[in-house]
Amino acid sequence: MAFDSLSAFWVMEGHGPYVWSCYAAFFLLMIGLMVWSWRRRNAVIEACRRGIELKSGQQTQQAATASAASFTRVKVSQD
Repeated sequence: MAFDSLSAFWVMEGHGPYVWSCYAAFFLLMIGLMVWSWRRRNAVIEACRRGIELKSGQQTQQAATASAASFTRVKVSQD
């Protein structure tokens, strides 16, 4: 091993605070990116779900409107 002890590994001849703060910043940013991506993905899925529900609701309304506007056959006497 390049270091004599664990404390020498943490200090890294004076460069330890810089190195470990860079690692911490990297991992925090990666976790933040993962959380942001996960939340954005869920928002897009929910928006698609709402769009599908809205579209199916409009089709149901159109079907109801179409059936309400249909013509009925009337018996007319031929006198």
